Amino acid sequence: MQLKHPLTPCLWFDTKAKEAAEFYCSVFPNSKITQVTHFPDAGQEIHGKPAGSVLTVSFELDGQHFMTLNGGPNFSFDEAVSFMVLCETQAEIDHYWDALRADGGEEGPCGWLKDKFGLSWQIAPAQFGEMLSTEPGASARVMTAMMKMSKIDLPTLQNAYRNAA
Repeated sequence: MQLKHPLTPCLWFDTKAKEAAEFYCSVFPNSKITQVTHFPDAGQEIHGKPAGSVLTVSFELDGQHFMTLNGGPNFSFDEAVSFMVLCETQAEIDHYWDALRADGGEEGPCGWLKDKFGLSWQIAPAQFGEMLSTEPGASARVMTAMMKMSKIDLPTLQNAYRNAA
C-alpha cells in the first residue's frame, strides 16, 4: 500500500486543534480540512477528553498535508521547530506576516514570528537561499540588512544583494 502523505507534520495542541486548522486554512490558498476525528468513550481514564470532542484534524495547506492533535496540556511549541513560508513578492510577505501574526501573534527578528497558538514561522523571500549562496560580498550585505529587520523588506534585501545604496 502506498501512503498518500508519507510525511505529515503533526501539531500538538491542548484543545484547539480544529480552531488552529481552520485558522491556517484561512491564511493559505488552496487549503482545506480533509478529516476530523473524535475521541471515543474508550480511554477517557488516560486522555481525560470528553467522548465526541475533537481528537485530530487533517488538513492541507496549498497541497502540504498536516494534522493537528488535541493531546492535552503536556507540550507546547518552541522555536526549535518552525515552518518556512517562501514568498515571491513583498505583497506575499506582507500577507503571511500580517495574517499569521494577527490576534496575538508575536513578531521576532529576521522574518520570524509566532502565531496566536505559539507556532513559529519564518516568512522569507524565495530567493533568499540564492542571495546567501552567491559571492561572499553579496551574502554579507544581505545578511547585514536582514539582521536589522523584523518583517522582511524584500526591496531592501534585493538592493543589498545588488550592492545598491
